[in-house]
Amino acid sequence: MEYFGEMLHEVFDPAGPEFYILIGTIIFLVIAWKMGGFAQIGKGLDARGNAVRAELDQARSLREDAQKLLADYQRKQKEAEAEAVQMIETAKAEAERYKAEQIAKIEDFVARRTKLADQKIAQAEASAVAEVKAAAADAAVKAATSILSDQPAASAGNLMSAALNEVRAKLN
Repeated sequence: MEYFGEMLHEVFDPAGPEFYILIGTIIFLVIAWKMGGFAQIGKGLDARGNAVRAELDQARSLREDAQKLLADYQRKQKEAEAEAVQMIETAKAEAERYKAEQIAKIEDFVARRTKLADQKIAQAEASAVAEVKAAAADAAVKAATSILSDQPAASAGNLMSAALNEVRAKLN
């Protein structure tokens, strides 16, 4: 406490320089106050505070906008995913339908080819039967000719017409 007393004594002692520094500082502060220096400092601090407040408000507004955009993009992403799933399901259904159509076409093609082959086989069988009949008829005619050439002419003509009638009856 004694030190504090000495210090006060030096500051308020008109013989020391500390007293004149104190008086000069007080005069400077009074002049600054009268000229509005403190008001200017206050206004400057208020303006700075208002600027900081405005920046904070702007930052809040930007954050809200960013959150809205994020929510919008998340919603759009979910919609796009749902649409992609729908497209995949549609593509699978279309592929199954196309597969069924192709199987039906192939089965129809095979059925038509089988029917055509059956028809060709039937025609070949008919042709073979006709050839066998024709060959049998030729053989019968040759046999009849050789038999008739050995017999007299009158009886040969009767036998020949009877044999030809019999062959015609069997062929038809």
